[in-house]
Amino acid sequence: MVTIDWQQISAAAAHLRAGRLVAMPTETVFGLAGDATNADAVAAIFAAKSRPAINPLIAHVATHVAAERLATFSPMADALAAAFWPGPLTLVLPQLPECAVSRLATAGLDSIAVRAPDHPVAQALLEAVDLPLAAPSANPSGQISPTRANHVHDGLGNHVAMVLEAASACTVGVESTIVQPMADHLCVLRPGAVTVDMLEEVTNVPVTAHKTGDERGAVRAPGMLRAHYAPRAPLRMNVTAPAPDEIWLGFGPDAERQPAQTLWLSERGDVSEAAARLFDLMHQADALCAAGIPDLASTVPRGIAVAPIPALGLGVAINDRLARATLGREN
Repeated sequence: MVTIDWQQISAAAAHLRAGRLVAMPTETVFGLAGDATNADAVAAIFAAKSRPAINPLIAHVATHVAAERLATFSPMADALAAAFWPGPLTLVLPQLPECAVSRLATAGLDSIAVRAPDHPVAQALLEAVDLPLAAPSANPSGQISPTRANHVHDGLGNHVAMVLEAASACTVGVESTIVQPMADHLCVLRPGAVTVDMLEEVTNVPVTAHKTGDERGAVRAPGMLRAHYAPRAPLRMNVTAPAPDEIWLGFGPDAERQPAQTLWLSERGDVSEAAARLFDLMHQADALCAAGIPDLASTVPRGIAVAPIPALGLGVAINDRLARATLGREN
């Protein structure tokens, strides 16, 4: 049982109602939360993150009922919300004409991305503020997503009125799966912890994956720009033999011990453990490279190498984040 600090929740809700920004934990990553109905607060989110205005934001709500005030739910969308909310699934749905969310938050689209997060602190805050909250990851745009409060302080400390602490961690560790229900199929716009198999089991319709957009293409939902999640240090993925000056993020019981400095995503080869640890270890490795402190072999780390992760289940989302991290810092 997680103990909620209601005094902190009350203070955070007051900041949000006043148009200020608050960093809140969710089961995926920390979100940079602002009142989604307040255009000035939404603009402050974009400014704090240096996020492109073409990249829409997810509206976070406490319940399915609250989401129905913002979007039109088809029977398929209702089934998905019933199965996975609260949880790490975002639905892209048609906006209701009376939707109160700022057009800036939806990037001027006729659709809206909505999610009910499964974290007791986030749920308490959403219920207390009684507003939809725009809450992209609480990091400078394009950089590593935050899964701990100190990541937020390091990246956006000067832009938030408050960072809500949480005894319970961001247990999923990667951003939500984003899906768009269509007439006869379901389109995955961003992979996450809710996998294709899980979606197919609930909907009994084909599930397709949308190709990642780029700065020239149409962005239909958050998380569709090609480059994101990038550390400052160079990063390589699918590496079995790292260079001596690379920090190696290891995975799997059969992985050979490496001469490089090693941080383990999961020694037992558990993709859920790897996802939960991914961004935190990327932050740690990036800090070691920035510090330039040699290891016992007097080798200064200059880059990050990541062991191969099976592209199955949650491994699809891990590989998606790593692939975008190798492309730059454009999101």
